[in-house]
Amino acid sequence: MQQRLEEVRKQAERIQESERRLQALQSEATENRDRYRRLREDTNRRLEQIAGLGVEEAKKMLLSNLRAETRFEAARMIREIKEEAQRTADAEASKIIALAIERLASEVTAARSVTSIPIPSAKVKGRIIGYEGKNIRAFEKTTGVQLLMDEAPDTLVLSCFNPIKREVARVALERLLKDGNIHPRRIEEVVEKSRRKVEESILRAGEETVKDLGIKGIHPEMVRVLGRLKYRTSYGQNVLEHSIEVAKLTAMMATELGMDATLALRAGLLHDIGKAIDFEREGTHPEIGAEVGAKYGEHEVVINAIASHHDDVEVTTPISVLVGAADAISGSRPGARRKTLVDYAKRIERLEGIANSYDGVEQSYAIQAGREIRVIAVPEKIDDAQVSLLANDLAQRIQKEMEYPGRIKVTVIREMRATEVAR
Repeated sequence: MQQRLEEVRKQAERIQESERRLQALQSEATENRDRYRRLREDTNRRLEQIAGLGVEEAKKMLLSNLRAETRFEAARMIREIKEEAQRTADAEASKIIALAIERLASEVTAARSVTSIPIPSAKVKGRIIGYEGKNIRAFEKTTGVQLLMDEAPDTLVLSCFNPIKREVARVALERLLKDGNIHPRRIEEVVEKSRRKVEESILRAGEETVKDLGIKGIHPEMVRVLGRLKYRTSYGQNVLEHSIEVAKLTAMMATELGMDATLALRAGLLHDIGKAIDFEREGTHPEIGAEVGAKYGEHEVVINAIASHHDDVEVTTPISVLVGAADAISGSRPGARRKTLVDYAKRIERLEGIANSYDGVEQSYAIQAGREIRVIAVPEKIDDAQVSLLANDLAQRIQKEMEYPGRIKVTVIREMRATEVAR
């Protein structure tokens, strides 16, 4: 115990000695800090006297010079980077699109709707009409399709906006003409059989399309709706074939960009799904398609691609951009669609003519093939309150006087600028 106490006493003495040395060093450091502070203040006073500037003024001048120089340098670098990125992006985009088009081989001829039925002779028309028109009334009531007796002696014409009903009527009429046994009860039986046959054909078309593209996990009802596109055309182009083409183009471009090719293929295939039922619901086919996709649990990227491929809503994913590009490529192929450049020109001319007829309109521009019109108003004649009224009146007049697919967006722009010259 005595030895331990002796060791503790010595250790305490060493600690006390260390504390004394530490205090001496702290005192020395304090003196040095005070001396350096006095030297710095003295130096600053001498510099202020020489330069004639205070410390704050010198700081502001230095920061201002640095800021101006840095902003100029940053602006130059940003401009160079943007120009380089634009050149690279344009070249890369052209390369990707060209590669995708070269890799995809598809038919470019237009698939036209079958609305005329050839008949053996004019005598058959009388049998189709029936006694006091009973047969033709039963046929139109059962199918929901109007049967027109064309001026040509050997042709019948089916008229209906619903392509499925028109196809059912075509199949039924051909079977009735082949059998030769035409009366109201027989018409009902044949139409019902034809309806089941068309429904089977629709389901088979959807299943074969999904299987050929290797897409899995699509809701069965979604597959059925997809198959209905087999009998839907857009400007003479078969929509199912168009959707398959868009799916392949989108997947190819997505692969080149390192994106999810499987998701891109799915989005491209379903982008026009709304056209299968757009004649049964209110709204444009992108809106209807997005609702159907959300109903049957499609991925949010697919839903956005469906809703935004005509720029109706904001694009949120790169795949949506690819779907829009592929849709434009497929629709603009030579011979793909029956709508000619002359038709587009007439539609745009008519649209701009209606807008320019209003007093206070300076200019108008129809864009996106007539899907949108932008109107430049004269600020001296139309105030801010009248801008909304002009847009509403113009939209109502377009709706009444023009025929067009989808919808047309009307944008009225009013800008007031005041310019004076100081002399």
